[in-house]
Amino acid sequence: MSYIAPIVPDNSPFSPAQRAWLNGLLAGLVGADQAMRADAGTPVLSAQPLPVPQAADPAPEEFPWHDPALPIDERIRLADGRPLERRMMAAMGQLDCGQCNYLCQTYAEAIARGEEKSLTRCVPGGKETARMLKELVAAPPAAAAGVMSPPKIQAASAPLAPSAPLPARFDGALRLNREGSEKDTRHVVFRHQDLSLGYKVGDALGVHVANEPEIVAAIIERLAVPAACEVDCPDGTRRPLREALLEACDIGRPSDRAIEVLASRARDPGEADRLQALAEGYPGAEPANADLLDLLLAFPSAQPPIEELILALGRLEPRLYSIASSPKVHPGEVHLTVAAVRYAMRGRLRKGVASSFLAERAQKGCAISVFVKPAHGFDLPADPSVPIVMIGPGTGIAPFRAFLEDRRATGANGKNWLFFGDQRRELDFLYEQELEAFRTDGLLNRLDLAFSRDQTEKIYVQHRMRERAAELYAWIKDGAHLYVCGDATRMARDVDLALAHIIAKQGGIGLSEAKAQLAEFARAGRYQRDVY
Repeated sequence: MSYIAPIVPDNSPFSPAQRAWLNGLLAGLVGADQAMRADAGTPVLSAQPLPVPQAADPAPEEFPWHDPALPIDERIRLADGRPLERRMMAAMGQLDCGQCNYLCQTYAEAIARGEEKSLTRCVPGGKETARMLKELVAAPPAAAAGVMSPPKIQAASAPLAPSAPLPARFDGALRLNREGSEKDTRHVVFRHQDLSLGYKVGDALGVHVANEPEIVAAIIERLAVPAACEVDCPDGTRRPLREALLEACDIGRPSDRAIEVLASRARDPGEADRLQALAEGYPGAEPANADLLDLLLAFPSAQPPIEELILALGRLEPRLYSIASSPKVHPGEVHLTVAAVRYAMRGRLRKGVASSFLAERAQKGCAISVFVKPAHGFDLPADPSVPIVMIGPGTGIAPFRAFLEDRRATGANGKNWLFFGDQRRELDFLYEQELEAFRTDGLLNRLDLAFSRDQTEKIYVQHRMRERAAELYAWIKDGAHLYVCGDATRMARDVDLALAHIIAKQGGIGLSEAKAQLAEFARAGRYQRDVY
């Protein structure tokens, strides 16, 4: 009697490649069994397709590394032993900011499938992410965990697409800090009749900016190339060199590819070796954190063809800022809270590309290209009666100003508690009059302040949280949603730990159980973070 090997049906939860592998395995096993039966004179019966078990819906996959407060080496350790795409995900910046046009998970999966070739799209992760991805891509297949990834149970949702760019009117950048402050924080306003139709509170605004003209002029002088010569740009356009360096190229963070171009064209062997060490990320390679001008000045023998260098530079990407206004209160406007970045390094004053553009160079009334980037898991509760706790020092106040404006406009009756901090109360109390008015009229039920330099011992928002532990825990037990906005590596990590300690102590449980509760709050949308 002929024999038909059992097969895995097409509706089984496996990919075509996985079904083919399993069918081959079954055929081999049954073929050997058939031969043994034939030798023994035992009849062999035809087999039917294997039944497909009706499995229950699997639990969502856990991503313990998906935390921007964790350093990259810790994230990679947490992903050890996972499939390649998960280890790539751990290398990302973990912000799901969408600047790469993916989420952290979907960007990693696209690279692993070979659909995405660029390893430098993760803006928050920067060079360390790009280098880790390069290592993972270059690793031999045998080094990957397992022979095949498990069947995909649940696809990650794509990030919400940004709106089409609009030429918004720049209406100014009012300084929020008083004279004498060490900080320069600006209240930035954009106007366009369609802006209020395109965003909700919690969203971000992408701003297309230009590099500093003085730095561009110095680069062109060092390259000894006419500013008007046409070059192909990383964004696919062809422009005069000056315009390319101003608007299309990332000159503040030269790509590894651009540094390799300089290394390959350096006539001095020592300079070539040092540049290659920088490109490969060797510890201690100098000059650290160099921009393009630093490299051109430090390695004068590197004189690449201009087209080759420009094409190797990364694209000048738009900058994303948390929106600080409600469209219900400011129709046709978007407000931002932007800290101007300035610091000295290697004898030069360095400036943040976007923050200095908005604070210093943009002229009131000019048109600037902007777009709305919808929030991914950072928005107000659907139920307006739910209490909220907002923790946002410094520019982290931005989305919470928007939240409070929106809750007032909609008549939401949920309680509101804000923890805000900065350096000095007299100089750095951002939006002081508005916040005090919110408190006076009862919209803001609690306002706890932490000004770190008003006393000898520095006090931060996490200290105020611990001081209010009993009441804060009562709000949490009452169903409050928790929100954090600000620095990922320091503030957000400290706040996360403070919350865990408060839940553990007030709830009479262990710290690990408290952290698990926070993780569950995050999965349920009760603990949301907008960190950078």
